[in-house]
Amino acid sequence: MHRDEATKRFHAGGDAFADLIDETSPAQLPTPDSDVPMVSRSVRLPLETYDRVRAAAEARGIGVTTLMRQWIEAGLADLDDSATVSLADVRRALASLSRPTAA
Repeated sequence: MHRDEATKRFHAGGDAFADLIDETSPAQLPTPDSDVPMVSRSVRLPLETYDRVRAAAEARGIGVTTLMRQWIEAGLADLDDSATVSLADVRRALASLSRPTAA
């Protein structure tokens, strides 16, 4: 149906517009990647920064927004000292402390 016809049905009132809606098939929406309610926010980034974020996300095989969310959560965890680090990262950090540095 053309947009003008739909507008006429809407303005005519009654059940004509509701009937039009009932005639359509349900939209196939993507399944959310989380059971946690999410809030959508717009962030303005310089193009070069966005390109770097996109490349980092592609290298990890995840979406840009997923990577940005992970970085934000990690930054917030760092602020309240609840950050979690892998045991491998701790071992590497400790090993680097025991090596003599070049003068």
